[in-house]
Amino acid sequence: MDPVTAIVLSLALGAKAAAGKALVGEIVKDAYAKVKGIIASRFSSVPLSLLETAPESEARRAVITEDLAKLQVDKDPELVAAARKLIEVIQEQVPETVGAIGVNMKDVEAANIRLARIAASGTGVNMEHVKAGGDIEIQDVQAGLTEIPPKKV
Repeated sequence: MDPVTAIVLSLALGAKAAAGKALVGEIVKDAYAKVKGIIASRFSSVPLSLLETAPESEARRAVITEDLAKLQVDKDPELVAAARKLIEVIQEQVPETVGAIGVNMKDVEAANIRLARIAASGTGVNMEHVKAGGDIEIQDVQAGLTEIPPKKV
């Protein structure tokens, strides 16, 4: 997953996790606050409140993705690392949050793309305008689930 997509996904997941559970663990709240704090301090023109009010909105995620891409946030290693850490923490602490969103890739260029073990209550994988110089490999996708299976170790 490219860095900008990871950052936007982490924000959407963080907002959804925080809104969906009254008792989201401090580790999730702290990781989400770190990503938001980095963006607010370094890229303050990005309207994060758009995403927080509707984290599942494709249109709002697209606006934030466009804004972040223009600002070249993918070149900020601290932000990219914090976003990836937030996704990890959410997968461990509140995996049901990840399931609703699935994987959405739009306007991505990569050498190779590998997706595996995806479980979603909505669309499992949605790809638009994706260019891969090599392989695109997608395995073990479960979509339309009413219950997310336990994480494989």
